[in-house]
Amino acid sequence: MPGQLDLFVPGVVYLDVIFTGLRELPGPGTEVWAPGMGSCPGGVANLAVAASRLGLHTGLGTALSTDAYGEFCHQVLSRQEGIDLSASKRVSDWHSPVTVSVAYDRDRSMITHGHPLPTEPDGLVNGLPAARSAAVSLAGSGMGWVHRAKAEGMLVFADVGWDETEEWSPDVLATLTDCHAFLPNSVEAMRYTRTDEPRQALDKLSGLAPVVVVTCGGDGAIATDATTGEVASVPAVPVEALDPTGAGDVFTAGFITGTLGGWPLADRLAFANLVAALSVQHFGGSLSAPGWGDIADWWAGVRAAGSRGHDDSAEAELARRFGFLDDVIPPGRRDAVHRATATIARLSDARAEH
Repeated sequence: MPGQLDLFVPGVVYLDVIFTGLRELPGPGTEVWAPGMGSCPGGVANLAVAASRLGLHTGLGTALSTDAYGEFCHQVLSRQEGIDLSASKRVSDWHSPVTVSVAYDRDRSMITHGHPLPTEPDGLVNGLPAARSAAVSLAGSGMGWVHRAKAEGMLVFADVGWDETEEWSPDVLATLTDCHAFLPNSVEAMRYTRTDEPRQALDKLSGLAPVVVVTCGGDGAIATDATTGEVASVPAVPVEALDPTGAGDVFTAGFITGTLGGWPLADRLAFANLVAALSVQHFGGSLSAPGWGDIADWWAGVRAAGSRGHDDSAEAELARRFGFLDDVIPPGRRDAVHRATATIARLSDARAEH
């Protein structure tokens, strides 16, 4: 279908401002200097950017203010990241929501300010575009568009946020009847199913959607796919983690990429683990999402190390696990542009590149 998207993502875009390299947080009445700083679109933009860098034709349904922050996010998303914003709109009487993230001691603290998104009752801005897939974060309201998406043939991938009420009502999961896949983390999965182990949670959730994935952080991910009968458990990729911001969104983008590509379940999980692992090695939400160039560089190093090691070495096992990358890394993308370095101060640079 002409103009059809690979992925449609509706939701709120924040301006993320990330300070990095701090040894400690400032105490009352004190000031500290941050060695590093970056600015980028955040919120649902994390998933949209991650998917776009993996080659998916991605559209975003959101409201972007006409203020300076909204203009920056619009320029980065549309010009630098190549995201389709035709289902979004500009709003002049609403200011951009902002999140300031402070990264220190391999953890982060955040401060957010914003007002409700000026949008339609069902959570969309300019309607539902034609797309192969869509992503949704489950909530108690505004989910009507998911049923329409399924009726139009879209594969809907769902996650769920932390329940601040700590009630973990099963009613939140009712929308899963219209979803193709559900990707909670292990804590969320166990809370909603009242279980004590991720695998028990996976078993209980497996009847709610055709595909269920439970992410387990450093222990990797487990999943079932009722459409193929596959069951898979894949370990995490060992990396030095610096900042987990947006890693879940990057994982989802990787899993959607593999699903739309028709990959086996174990390869989809391994790829999603990989791109999430590559993202946590860098600071800052959508800034850290890897592109095919980053993936190709990582794979070249792993393959070389695997060929030098013994057959039973960790390097050789990693090379065997990711051997499928030879078939999926697009040849024209092996030397592609890597992660972005978007900051407000460099907005003129981003414009000049286009």
